[in-house]
Amino acid sequence: MFLKLENIQTHFPITEGVLFKRQVDVVRAVDGISLDIEKGEILGLVGESGCGKSTLSRTIMQLIPATGGKVFLEGLELTALPPEAVRKQRINFQMIFQDPYASLNPRMSVFRTLAEAIRTRHPDARGAGLNQRVNELMERVGLDRRFVRRYPHEFSGGQRQRIAIARALAPEPKLILADEPVSALDVSIQSQILNLLRKLQRELNLTMMFISHDLAVVRYIADRIAVMFAGKIVELGTADEVMGNPQHDYTKKLLSAIPRIDVQAMAS
Repeated sequence: MFLKLENIQTHFPITEGVLFKRQVDVVRAVDGISLDIEKGEILGLVGESGCGKSTLSRTIMQLIPATGGKVFLEGLELTALPPEAVRKQRINFQMIFQDPYASLNPRMSVFRTLAEAIRTRHPDARGAGLNQRVNELMERVGLDRRFVRRYPHEFSGGQRQRIAIARALAPEPKLILADEPVSALDVSIQSQILNLLRKLQRELNLTMMFISHDLAVVRYIADRIAVMFAGKIVELGTADEVMGNPQHDYTKKLLSAIPRIDVQAMAS
């Protein structure tokens, strides 16, 4: 199994008091999740805001320590590694965030952004070889290589997200966690980015967890869908199974929230 989660729990204590704090409750953001992801698969993780999706992705990344459970990447237990070993492993899993403008350094050109990411895997990359790698990344995500000296504020939202995707690809990761990567974009741009991610997944055999609150978006890109509610996975199956024959009431609620156009009503 490529990525394996065993009973992952990520809890946050609620305390009160100033000098003498005591725990009065706990927020169970992730509460006992077990999942497997195969190599080359896109798993869609869907649920409303606050259900624990982003916390789970950051726990997989080891940015937030798990309260309990284990995370395995290609058989290596990440949750058992010391902090220095985790930092070395982090080039193997990269994140694409919701807001590319916030995730890109406004003082760094596209070239510097991508070159820095490339050197995490290839620290000796310099000169013509580095330039070639940067240009190849630009072309792979559909951007003109002439834009490499520009800064994030000189690009549109969709272009910035393409730069963020290129940065995620630069260290040649084994796993990509895409956390609401299209929700801040216009609908027409959303489809372009989704098509790009699908294309990259096929070409590079990427393994991806695609996180969204929008079940229709997840259906478009995912091979399997996991539905998350209140820190737990309440339904898991292929995209066709979850969309065509939902079993859990919460999944049915998400499906009913997908907008539908009444063509006959519009015609009349």
